[in-house]
Amino acid sequence: MWKDWIRPFVRPLPQWSVVAVASPQQAVAANLCWNGATADVTSDHTVASLRPLTIATSLDAGPHPTLEYRDRASGRRLGVLQLARAAAVSSEGSTLTLYHVAAGGHRCLAWPLRPWNTWLQNRLMQRTAPSPHSLMAPAATQQLMIAYLSPRPVILVSVDAPGHHNIFPMDLIGPLGRSGLFALALRSTNVSVPTMRESRRVALSCMPAAMKDAVYALSVHHKQPLTDWEALPFPVRRSRTFGIPAVAAALRIRELEIVHSEEVGSHTLFLGRVVSEEALAQATQLHHTAGFHQAWRRRHGQPFTEPRTA
Repeated sequence: MWKDWIRPFVRPLPQWSVVAVASPQQAVAANLCWNGATADVTSDHTVASLRPLTIATSLDAGPHPTLEYRDRASGRRLGVLQLARAAAVSSEGSTLTLYHVAAGGHRCLAWPLRPWNTWLQNRLMQRTAPSPHSLMAPAATQQLMIAYLSPRPVILVSVDAPGHHNIFPMDLIGPLGRSGLFALALRSTNVSVPTMRESRRVALSCMPAAMKDAVYALSVHHKQPLTDWEALPFPVRRSRTFGIPAVAAALRIRELEIVHSEEVGSHTLFLGRVVSEEALAQATQLHHTAGFHQAWRRRHGQPFTEPRTA
């Protein structure tokens, strides 16, 4: 027992927790606050770039709003990001606002464990091998974890065009509700970015948490295209309108027509409209959240379920 007590003081919490959550998640509310006004943006904000860390939303909340995350059940504020307006993006009659993250903090851990865990995590990031977020400074990674207080769904993106086929996981995705647009922020080095710009069509497979291992195995396709759809470790089915191969065991398949794309820092932001949506099964979906968020929920007896590794 004493080892469980002392472990947080000598070893940092995991940066990310892989969790199984019903989609759309309802555990955490996100609110944009400015000049005495507050707007619910739980389904109207997403990460548009990692470097610089950038948030996209359909609302223009002025030059310096805050983005606040609260636990719905208790109303407790879990964390906040301080934003600075950077640019506007116009497409299909809608205007989105891009905000750089200027600062942030969370209250999932008590003082002095909170700053101590941050120090341990930052030291580990500086010492370990490159990771998907290694292009970010430790302080920005801490801010990104706050953005993940709202659990982020994991999908598989299918691209199918003459001479190029691919499927890869993403979690920098989400609806920008008031605009009717759906956003995908894909690192600009991804091998499928040029094809997506040209074909302007993708299929999105919402993945059951039980398929975690199969999903992560496809991360290699961020750098190399798929050679053959038959080589996948699971069956595929053609999407309803575009006929793009998607995961047969997906919970939901969305087809997205891309109406706009542009580089935003380290990423290419794709904006699309949902052309079709097929609900195929009911189960918890694969999500990512911050490790300190899962620790907070565990301490309060309400942890998210964590899918097992096969």
